[in-house]
Amino acid sequence: MGKPTGFLEFERADRMYEPVENRIKHWREFVVPLGEPNVKTQASRCMDCGIPFCHTGCPVNNQIPDWNDLVYQGDWKTAALNLHSTNNFPEVTGRICPAPCEAACTLNIDDVPVTIKTIECTIADKALEAGWITALPPETKTGRSVAIVGSGPAGLAAAQQLARAGHDVHVYEKNARPGGLLTYGIPDFKMEKQIIARRQAQMEAEGVVFHLNVAVGRDISASDLEAKHDAVLLAMGSETPFDFFAASPGRDLDGIHYAMDFLTQQNRRVAGEAQLPGTKEISAKGKHVIVIGGGDTGSDCIGTSIRQGAKSVTQLEIMPKAPVRENKALSWPHWPLKLRISTSQAEGADVEYSVSTTGFSGENGQVKKLHYVHVDSKLQPVPGTDATLDAELVLFAMGFSGPTDGGVLSALGLEPVARGRFKGLDANEQDYKLPGGGKLFAAGDVRRGQSLVVWAIREGRQAASAIDKFLMGTTTLPR
Repeated sequence: MGKPTGFLEFERADRMYEPVENRIKHWREFVVPLGEPNVKTQASRCMDCGIPFCHTGCPVNNQIPDWNDLVYQGDWKTAALNLHSTNNFPEVTGRICPAPCEAACTLNIDDVPVTIKTIECTIADKALEAGWITALPPETKTGRSVAIVGSGPAGLAAAQQLARAGHDVHVYEKNARPGGLLTYGIPDFKMEKQIIARRQAQMEAEGVVFHLNVAVGRDISASDLEAKHDAVLLAMGSETPFDFFAASPGRDLDGIHYAMDFLTQQNRRVAGEAQLPGTKEISAKGKHVIVIGGGDTGSDCIGTSIRQGAKSVTQLEIMPKAPVRENKALSWPHWPLKLRISTSQAEGADVEYSVSTTGFSGENGQVKKLHYVHVDSKLQPVPGTDATLDAELVLFAMGFSGPTDGGVLSALGLEPVARGRFKGLDANEQDYKLPGGGKLFAAGDVRRGQSLVVWAIREGRQAASAIDKFLMGTTTLPR
């Protein structure tokens, strides 16, 4: 907790943003820090609520009241140590996590939760700038070797934990830089990539070996990988996009793309990284852009399109418009259904709700129109509401169905199993071990299906603990 009466004395305040007219001209982060004195004040609002419900909203088990109190007391270094004891990359989650902890905060009953996400980010950034976060190489080595396939948040968290436990850790990443969707999916205006590069340097100093531009199944066989290492963790994410319009009229027209193809290209441009061979350029400049999907990926497409110079940007969401304020009696402390306006939407996009795409039409093989119909509360078409929108670039941001094989899963004889709408590998949350009695483990989106970065970090940490116990018979790594 912070100051016992802080929540009565101080109003909630949070970080601000650069004006829209300025931030759309560049690709840098545009959040204006709150400032340490103000962050201390906000930390003081953490009340003595008895049961800290914020814990129920945090997958990585952050000790939120503890480090809020430490910030309030001015002990930033201890706060940083506490924060890093449960979260390997708080500077990441402090930027891109939707903050379910704030939704669960007791003060959210009155719509004024503690600004937990801002406090977390400030602690992490201060710790890194002050040099408090250094490499923690192991005092002794175990002589055991672990391969990790994929370097997204699950793979990175597992790699760091296992290296600190004394194992030889080898991370195999198909791209030129580690980070997975942190690097190639999330735009720089939400999180600049030196953040990942800084953690890469720390992990290399701790003994982690990154094999970049190495695709398992192409450059090294899955069987060779399994033979070379004492344990193998599959953390390749969930990269197969949903395509609900595969059989729709006009689906084969040029100008219709998956969101991640679009975002990955731009992230490579910003980094000065060459595009993959055979890449067809996707640009929103001067075009009417339609983004189908109302989640974070859709918002990222909006912000990227606006910065590229789109003529117009429209986002289509099949679900009805959510209420501005949730019913606290029914939702708290769980994640509520409520209207949220992203920073990208605020930059100039039109958002249409209760809309279902029915097809596409074009000229000379290029998409020009998107055809749609309004739907009712049961998502059924409303007769007589058919219409069209100008569409010269259409981006599908409707989520991901499951992992992409790439020769890994088939070579290992693994078949993803259904988990609701998504598919994931058949490993449980106790030991993250794949069936068969071998040395294969799985964590993150490849196991649970599409999810949040914070869940991937949790799974990577827990999988590391399970692998350490598998290799050594016991473990001191936290779950």
